[in-house]
Amino acid sequence: MEIYIVQPGDSVDKIAEEQGVSVDSVIYNNQIAYPYALAVGEALLLSAGTPPQAKRTVSVNGYAYPYINMETLGQTLPYLTQLSVFSYGFTVEGALVRPSVDDAPLINAALAAGTEPVLTVTPFDESGRFNNYLISRITNDMQAQERFIRELLETVQQKGYQGVDIDFEYILAKDRVPFADFVRNVREAVNRIGYPVSVALAPKTSDNQPGTLYEGKDYALLGEAADRVLLMTYEWGYTYGPPMAVAPLSQVRRVVEYALTRIPAEKIDLGIPNYGYDWTLPFQQGVSKAQNISNLQAVRIAIENGVPIQFDETAQSPFFTYYNGEAQHEVWFEDVRSMRAKFGLVEEYGLHGMGYWQIMRLFRANWLLLADTFFIQKR
Repeated sequence: MEIYIVQPGDSVDKIAEEQGVSVDSVIYNNQIAYPYALAVGEALLLSAGTPPQAKRTVSVNGYAYPYINMETLGQTLPYLTQLSVFSYGFTVEGALVRPSVDDAPLINAALAAGTEPVLTVTPFDESGRFNNYLISRITNDMQAQERFIRELLETVQQKGYQGVDIDFEYILAKDRVPFADFVRNVREAVNRIGYPVSVALAPKTSDNQPGTLYEGKDYALLGEAADRVLLMTYEWGYTYGPPMAVAPLSQVRRVVEYALTRIPAEKIDLGIPNYGYDWTLPFQQGVSKAQNISNLQAVRIAIENGVPIQFDETAQSPFFTYYNGEAQHEVWFEDVRSMRAKFGLVEEYGLHGMGYWQIMRLFRANWLLLADTFFIQKR
């Protein structure tokens, strides 16, 4: 695979002819919709060049809600080692709470594709937000924890899951050690029935990083407690924050380098975002709210408004600005260039693999590039 950057005057036909590839492959790889308009600065993935002779095998995880479009899921599963179904919850008494939408179709589809279905657990309250009171109860109340583990094991075995992922956020500092002990207890129980346990880690760069997102996550303790960890290396640019790259490579690298001082590389998966944001300017803290968009949607916005896509070399991320009436907008998203840069970190540091948040929107060029760069571990 090769990456081509659209130039002024380009068309799909012209690019295909000059690059020696078929028009159909350009359209298919990049999900280009009729009438096949392009944005100047858009990064296209072309089926050209010589396949790499040596590729490393990596693990690839993707998170999905049970209501994912099954066609999107079917096109994505060949590129996944694990499918993390989001999500199961629990009560203060430790009773497991199942998703409101049946997860059986996802489990069955994953198993048929040779992908391991993973049960994801989150401490959500009734409003759908992370609740650190629930976390305190399940990590400190051993009776509730024992019930939770018992029901978790029963569900894993009954439904056909092949792993468990623990995604707890906003853990109180006082629960730092109890949470690590909880992860260890879950792992030991799940390991006994033959499956691994992973835990999601907020993107820290030091042991004592302040903030409720970070203080309860001890990289060293959790690296020991779990079979694998996912570095949530995204959301620098987020819904309520100022315009910037979702996963600027310079910041992602800092998190990886810190993590490697506390956790072995073979346990670490790099978090990768599969989305972008559209901000209305000027940004006002506490007032502004960015719109979450797909990577393909970002390109369509650039095309519709006749603006070129730019690329930030430090962040290794595409962006552009446009006007909607009198309102100026700023858009940051992911393309095959930014994905290639993230794959480069996985290779450079010898990480176990990567985990995508999330796979609800198909981004075919990413998966094709991934398969061109690595062998994907399958069961």
